[in-house]
Amino acid sequence: MAQSCAALVLIFGLASVMCEADRKGLHQSATRKIQGHVDDTFRLAAYYGDHMVLQRAPESAILWGYALIGSHINISFAGAMYSDVANPGMFGPNVGVWKIMLDPQPASGPTSITISCNTTVGAIQKIQLKDVLFGDVWVCSGQSNMQFPVKKVYNATAELKASSQYTNVRVMTISRDNTTTPLYDIRNITLPWSLPSPSSLGGTDYFSAVCWFFGRDLYDAYGVPIGLVESAWGGTRIQVWSPPDVIDKCGDAAKTSKQTVNQTTEEAAHDLMGLKTPKPPTASSQLWNAMIHPLLNMTIKGAIWYQGEQNTGRPDSYKCLFPNMIASWRDKWHVGSNGQTNAVFPFGFVQLCTSTRPEIGNIGGFPVLRWHQTTDYGYAPNPAMPNVFMATALDLPDLQSTISPVHPRDKQDVGLRLSLAARGIAYGEKGLVYQGPFPTKITVDEVQHTISVMYDNIGSDHIKLVGASGFEVCCSFQDTCQANDVWLPLPVLSLTNIYAITLSYDCLMAKPVALRYLWRDYPCTFKDCTVYTEKNNLPALPFVLPLN
Repeated sequence: MAQSCAALVLIFGLASVMCEADRKGLHQSATRKIQGHVDDTFRLAAYYGDHMVLQRAPESAILWGYALIGSHINISFAGAMYSDVANPGMFGPNVGVWKIMLDPQPASGPTSITISCNTTVGAIQKIQLKDVLFGDVWVCSGQSNMQFPVKKVYNATAELKASSQYTNVRVMTISRDNTTTPLYDIRNITLPWSLPSPSSLGGTDYFSAVCWFFGRDLYDAYGVPIGLVESAWGGTRIQVWSPPDVIDKCGDAAKTSKQTVNQTTEEAAHDLMGLKTPKPPTASSQLWNAMIHPLLNMTIKGAIWYQGEQNTGRPDSYKCLFPNMIASWRDKWHVGSNGQTNAVFPFGFVQLCTSTRPEIGNIGGFPVLRWHQTTDYGYAPNPAMPNVFMATALDLPDLQSTISPVHPRDKQDVGLRLSLAARGIAYGEKGLVYQGPFPTKITVDEVQHTISVMYDNIGSDHIKLVGASGFEVCCSFQDTCQANDVWLPLPVLSLTNIYAITLSYDCLMAKPVALRYLWRDYPCTFKDCTVYTEKNNLPALPFVLPLN
């Protein structure tokens, strides 16, 4: 049954700032027809347009926009009629806002949607959205490794050429923007909804490589239309993407975390990527206000996130900020989309690779940040992060990257690992190996001086040994590892069975109290860490765990 929605309200009591001057220059690709003399107030929100993807069933897609106050809005689509009236908003004199929720639609298209406006002065206007698909919409956010464009990956020419065959995957890039007050609509769009091609993915209007490979691989798996919305900005901390309630909850440490990636390095990297990116903002919530908050009325399937490098100099606050940012995004998106976006929508992230100056043996802030990305569980989903999936990139270093080692060029493996994890968590695919091994049991034999590590979290798959050992034991005279205790490297004695390995230790008069794995900024060379799954070649996840 067709449904009508009330006018757009100011969600969460925030007075969004969007005047007519701000709206100039917004892209509107839909066709407009006008009968009678009327101004151009009637329009869709900036992120709607031809070639777009709207969220498929079981959720309902939402369309919203502007018209003269009192105008009657009608949408005729799929044999149903939907209507609303433009009610007063915060967008200028006589400018009203309308919002309509469609009935749930199966994966389908392409199709057209016609929106008509009958004004109070008798004029009739029509907007037609063409080549619209219904599928799954994913938002891709973070800093420079999410912003990293397809045209700079390995085999970029071949990847760009092959992209044209994916006509049911559509892409859009939100322009970099920041503000101290939450916006309700996007002010500028770098790449409007487009079909993938060498020009759309690799031209002046670039697109995120991780986002593209993630969506492409999901389409290969299911054949369902995929809409990808990039909203990322290099060199940014998690604080600028977090709503104010998250900053307040995480306290002073969250407010004072310093920048850690050298700004000159970031700006040089953006130039090499072909991205003329302005200096990133540092004030909390600025990118939440300008690049995420305006999207809340869009129904989405989920989001993926590649960020954290900028927080590695002071990583402790990440343990609070990250899970609370996810929870806040979810709550606000659920409300903004009239309850259509899942209140616990799937959220995926990339566990970090390495720093700008990786050195063998250096620990630095990356291991701690990786650990805090999982809220110290070491894996996701976990009790603190439900419906969250993870792909690790720590074994994909690229020291010869022309865009700095912090920006490895192999984004194909990152996208593939993210899509595998999404298939397992977001789509509930059974029998799929989608995450690397993580210890389920650790046993110490003080007679034989061995430690057995059991990895049986990978279903029917089994583990294999690839590189040299990345295991270390903390030897201590206390029951827990102390700051002045020594961590000793452990050789792998054997692959005990298809799920377990045996390590040899020698703590002399002390005792083993903790075990850690891959606890380095640069823990191994390319795909040469110690433990992997046999299927899909996924690396075991880093950890630090007590042995008592």
